[in-house]
Amino acid sequence: MILETVKLQEEGSLPDAHVVFYILDTPGEKLWIQKRPFVILCPGGGYERTSFREGEPIAMYFLGKGYHVAILRYSTAPAVFPAALLELGRTMALIHENGEKWKADTDQIFVQGCSAGGHLAGTLGTMWQEPFLAQKLHVKAEDLRPAGLLLCYPVISSKEGVAHEGSFRALLGDRYEAEKEKLSLEDRVGEETPPCFLWHTFADATVPVENSLLMAGALHRCHVKTELHIFQEGVHGLGAADELSRRADGSGVQRECQCWTDLAYRWMEHIRHQDEK
Repeated sequence: MILETVKLQEEGSLPDAHVVFYILDTPGEKLWIQKRPFVILCPGGGYERTSFREGEPIAMYFLGKGYHVAILRYSTAPAVFPAALLELGRTMALIHENGEKWKADTDQIFVQGCSAGGHLAGTLGTMWQEPFLAQKLHVKAEDLRPAGLLLCYPVISSKEGVAHEGSFRALLGDRYEAEKEKLSLEDRVGEETPPCFLWHTFADATVPVENSLLMAGALHRCHVKTELHIFQEGVHGLGAADELSRRADGSGVQRECQCWTDLAYRWMEHIRHQDEK
């Protein structure tokens, strides 16, 4: 496996923004596999930091399933929108640029995100066609469209009563009041939004489950392929929900939710092979 770290310096980026690529070896003359799908992970952290627990533990799962993986350590506060979105777009572009060298299937790039990282992933999924994004990155808009989105207990809505206000304040800074409604993702969904896998828990006291419900409803109305799983138990920020994600205080393991990775993998494979037909 090749481990490659690339610094990201887009408009508004902080100095420590970077992406770590985990590239599995794919010797074409020895394996039936000729190229591999990719998944980009966007850890959460309220747009104030990026969580370790929502990065490498999840990466280990998808690497074990034969996916190349990228962990995006995007800019957070005091950086504001669209810095992190540009960094995610640049990560997509880097995969396209290195597709042959890395033996990556550039038609099969999934974007996953937890919590505020789910908002970032969902923002790309609902804004990939916006002209400013392709123009600033000097790429084709179609190269920014993910094959699918995996949104884990995501921040979605800026609406009163369901919003995780802190994430939107960190994302927008002093533009919060003026622009928060523009980044309420359930209002941005359209027929060109990529297929979406979502999961949440009813017990989430930080980002209410209504965020995923609102997103799923918007996707359904636009006839976008969607799978939604709601678990009864589980606090916010579970990551993989297994021992690799256990916090120092012993919390963070939720047996009932550990199946989400297998469910997501099966969904991704379904989307992939549907597209291959």
